[in-house]
Amino acid sequence: MRLILLGPPGSGKGTQAQRLVQRYGIVQLSTGEMLRAAVAAETPVGLKAKDLMANGQLVPDDIVVGIISDRIDQPDAAKGFVLDGFPRTVPQAEALDELLKKKHLRLDAVVELRVNESALLQRVETRVAEMLARGEEVRVDDTPEVLTKRLAAYRSQTEPLIHYYSERRKLATVDGMMTIEQVTREVNRILSAVGALEPKLAPARKAKAAARKTARPAAKKAAKTAKKAVKTARKAAKPASRGAKTAGNKKAARKAVSAARGRGGASAQKTVRKAAKKVTKKRAKR
Repeated sequence: MRLILLGPPGSGKGTQAQRLVQRYGIVQLSTGEMLRAAVAAETPVGLKAKDLMANGQLVPDDIVVGIISDRIDQPDAAKGFVLDGFPRTVPQAEALDELLKKKHLRLDAVVELRVNESALLQRVETRVAEMLARGEEVRVDDTPEVLTKRLAAYRSQTEPLIHYYSERRKLATVDGMMTIEQVTREVNRILSAVGALEPKLAPARKAKAAARKTARPAAKKAAKTAKKAVKTARKAAKPASRGAKTAGNKKAARKAVSAARGRGGASAQKTVRKAAKKVTKKRAKR
């Protein structure tokens, strides 16, 4: 599963990304965290990024894409990944497409969490007011003023991605104003529809399939036993002499063969033994 979550600040991308990580065992790719990890690990691209960051410069797209490339090559990303916060621009999206193409990977979906900006601002204002009332310190980047600037940057830089991925038939939109649970269900429905999720059997069907799988060796053995029983019954049903076969012999033989074929296993063997015994008694009376 490989997907991108799009949406303005406060739309719930991080929450949904974490839910996908926990449920499906994929990794969340956050460019900020990846940059810090690459710098700490002193990878080639990490060292390049370190020098730029130390000088207060923005890390160029090619270095960010290089870090993403290294990250998705790691074993824990084998099941897939969710990108949250990248790409932010159309050039970054194009660079990501090229990277995935080189690695022979396919992007399953781009899920846009669409929200009402006025409602987002109201949420922040309410949260800040509640924190101040409790005497808590408010983060400098968690204010209505900062959010207003971030929303403006999102509209100018990132919103064009909606058209970009829509043209490529990768975009699906979810109402981000729904509850967290409702958004999660809708995201899962979309991923299932595009084939990003493996179909899961219902518990009853899963148990039935497991039982059927377990029963196969026993059924095979029973069939083999039944076949052997049929052969034994036919042999036992043959008359002692080449004279005329009695109606009783024929009936007993037919019964034995039918039982061995139809039932198999212990029940077939029991019927065969009974029929063979009956035939033996009749022969003795002659």
